[in-house]
Amino acid sequence: MSGYDRRVHRATLKDVAGRAGVHVATASRALNEASRYLVQADTLERVLSAAKELGYTPNMAARTLKTATSRAVGMLIPDIMNPIFPPMMRGVEEVLRGEGYSTWVVNTDDDSARNEEAVSAFRQRNVDGLILATARLNDPVIDLMQKQGTVTPFVLANRRAARSDVPSVRVDEAGGMRLALEHLIGLGHRRIALLAGPQDVSTGRAGKQAFVAGVGKYGLPKVRGQVVVCGSFTFEAGREAMRDRLREDVSFSAVVAGNDLIALGCVDALLEAGLCCPRDMSVIGFNDMMLMDRVTPALTTVAIPHRQVGVEAARLLVEVMRGEFRRKSSVVLKPSLMVRDTTIPFPG
Repeated sequence: MSGYDRRVHRATLKDVAGRAGVHVATASRALNEASRYLVQADTLERVLSAAKELGYTPNMAARTLKTATSRAVGMLIPDIMNPIFPPMMRGVEEVLRGEGYSTWVVNTDDDSARNEEAVSAFRQRNVDGLILATARLNDPVIDLMQKQGTVTPFVLANRRAARSDVPSVRVDEAGGMRLALEHLIGLGHRRIALLAGPQDVSTGRAGKQAFVAGVGKYGLPKVRGQVVVCGSFTFEAGREAMRDRLREDVSFSAVVAGNDLIALGCVDALLEAGLCCPRDMSVIGFNDMMLMDRVTPALTTVAIPHRQVGVEAARLLVEVMRGEFRRKSSVVLKPSLMVRDTTIPFPG
């Protein structure tokens, strides 16, 4: 028959057993990696050959109903367009694949309602665990999950919650801010501003708190409007925040941005105003996203090991799912400073 046939028969376990000349239970054991050691070698070979010839694939939905497990982990990310998340997702997938799990990823656009919908959908599909890169400091999703009957094992990645009892993997944001400030101070800058990220997530709040503490610690002058909080971690938010800052005051000589996208928006606003980075103002980002060494000027930034965040989050989740969770509930990774072209000595 030519063309696509909607009546194509999907091979079943019974078909495989019939082709191999064995009982259905034997075929089932042979096709399950956890139990195939119980099957004689010649029988196993016949079953596997039959499955291949018939194009048989296990019905995971049926297996999930029978075993209450899916061998799958759900991952929520807040912005699939943000370049920090693909390396993180890769780190998660590398670890989980080695442990026999599939990784299912959902983008939620950092929307609380969509976070709840995604978690609910994953739990309805019996995922064995969740990795949330979407957590807010006071996140209703976390409270909801811990109030409902059986808790699906979960860990937070890149962000942490206000509650200390939630397993998380993140980077030392305060340490990263210290690296940025010490670099600028070492170049002679004193009047430094911050374009902070949103304050309802740990990455934004920790950066702001560390900046304010650093201004006091290093004896930097406090300038009116020194801290501007961006509504999101985006290029557009950074550009708009820098436009506002320039309308009020251009006396500062350096800016620390809450992430690289905010930093790029800041550089764009400077160009729009007829100013030049770094000649008129030095700029430091946070994250070291892909290609930050290829933009012009190449961005000085605090580098975050995004893939390692994913790797550690997956390892932590596997421990929790196995009931082997013994180490500290929070894994904190160290940032590093990548000095490039957007920071130069203060021309004083």
